[in-house]
Amino acid sequence: MNKYVVAVSGGVDSVVLLDILASQPGLELVVAHFDHGIRPESGIDAIFVAGLAKKYGLVLETRREELGPDTSEDKARSRRYKFLREVADKHEARLITAHHADDVVETIAINLTRGTGWRGLAVLDSDIERLLTSLTKAEIIDYARVRGLQWREDSTNAEDKYLRNRIRHQTAGLDTDVKRQLLGLWAHQRQLKRQVQAEVVSLIGEGPTYSRYFFTHIDEASALECLRHITSARLTRPQMVKTIHAIKTMLPGKVYNAGGGVVVNFTTRNFTVELIK
Repeated sequence: MNKYVVAVSGGVDSVVLLDILASQPGLELVVAHFDHGIRPESGIDAIFVAGLAKKYGLVLETRREELGPDTSEDKARSRRYKFLREVADKHEARLITAHHADDVVETIAINLTRGTGWRGLAVLDSDIERLLTSLTKAEIIDYARVRGLQWREDSTNAEDKYLRNRIRHQTAGLDTDVKRQLLGLWAHQRQLKRQVQAEVVSLIGEGPTYSRYFFTHIDEASALECLRHITSARLTRPQMVKTIHAIKTMLPGKVYNAGGGVVVNFTTRNFTVELIK
């Protein structure tokens, strides 16, 4: 597929990404911009991105939501990706974002502070394309300057109320070699994650029906890993533990609401999982 929805905020990262992609022959690009309505000047960013789309002769998709200045990082990110995925579905295109090497390092640091375990190292591993992860922030800025590109600065990047900004201030001083080592570890963990997923599928099958007997006779760690895959990682660990107990004990014909839009239906020997949007 050579059709991409490019997430463009107007910052230097996404401006460089768009410039790189627009210079590649044979690509069909759609510019997507989400205005959170968090900053007073965000409307100017939207106008700037519209100008970029016009400059490159590309289709533009935009949305503004009045989330307000007190919106959490998680909610802002969730709303943005909801919009971006809707645009990608509309155009039957792959979604591509401007995450770079420093973003990877920051995300690893954030996840480790949250105690996410080994999965905290296998970050940014999804169906989203991330072309710039081999480039540092400094390299991206150098590219923009050489190409004479203009971009918008997000004033919230300097605010310490956001966890990512606080982490960024701490990781910015890391030696380049240390960052490269982390990126190597990141690539290795992503590979391990895919191997784990492949092994899980070999054990439980493609679904949508799964064996209750199997879950009754494997250890809890393996059961959690399998259930994580089946439920597309929608459940927290406590929710998964309760769901595994339900798999072992619920009567046939019963329905169990596990939370997170996960509904489990039981027969005598099997269960099926429904993921509600």
